[in-house]
Amino acid sequence: MADPPATSGIMAAMITTPADPDFGPAWSASLARVPEITLREWQEFALAICDEADDIALRHFRRDLDIERKPDRSFVTVADQGIEKVLRERIKARYPDHGLVGEEYGDEDGASPTRWIIDPIDGTHNYIRGVPLFGTLIGIEHEGELQVGVISAPAMRERWYAYRGGGAWNRGLAGVRQIRVSRVAAIEDAQILYGSARDTAASGFMPGFDALMTAAWRERGFGDFWGYALVAEGAAEAMLETGMHPWDLAGPVVVIEEAGGKVTDVFGERRIDAPSFVGSNGHLHAEVLRRVRQAPGA
Repeated sequence: MADPPATSGIMAAMITTPADPDFGPAWSASLARVPEITLREWQEFALAICDEADDIALRHFRRDLDIERKPDRSFVTVADQGIEKVLRERIKARYPDHGLVGEEYGDEDGASPTRWIIDPIDGTHNYIRGVPLFGTLIGIEHEGELQVGVISAPAMRERWYAYRGGGAWNRGLAGVRQIRVSRVAAIEDAQILYGSARDTAASGFMPGFDALMTAAWRERGFGDFWGYALVAEGAAEAMLETGMHPWDLAGPVVVIEEAGGKVTDVFGERRIDAPSFVGSNGHLHAEVLRRVRQAPGA
């Protein structure tokens, strides 16, 4: 597969051109805030502790589970809690001054400007029902900018990972391969993915969702990390979701951007604390945003 254009625009409200310096692999590399040797070390450690996370997740998968319902009515399992506890222990033992943010146990500030953002099991509802689309997500942030992202999906025997300037990679049944977003630049030729159509409609953030899906070549509800991974691999052109949290996005953002893609909320802001998310190959990002914000009949 040919390399994607090295540049387009991360914050632009228009379709960008290859001359735009604010998008693509070169732009992503410019976001590195620490030396490459440190980025590699962080990534290698994140991958290593995901081995333990994978073991815990698979030990309980498709078996009787202790399940609790949280105040927001979402579910949590003994595996979610066990994975996050182990990851926190390992990170603090290796990097005692680093901060932590996790879905199950909240924030733990550190003396360093570096923090690890953890989703122990993304796709908990899949996990509970025996669907193999679940994974551990890790993002590492330094001085407010995400530096490393890891997605580990043990039941699929797949991992996606990236650090700033190092490219995006998949390790799975086909071995290790570098991944890149697609070059598709028209909605009519695009495969567009989403999390939950019902939640998207209820959120009010994407009034043009139905019209966008109708206009697309193909639409599928591959939610959670899987949609992000497919965009990064070039198998889909955009992933839309609402109702996320920073731990849902921190890992996937680095993977998508290092693969040459673009990530914003529906208003075009690049952030992981927004209640809406659009990740794309970049070439049709502005058009997706325009259409998804357009109210029916407007």
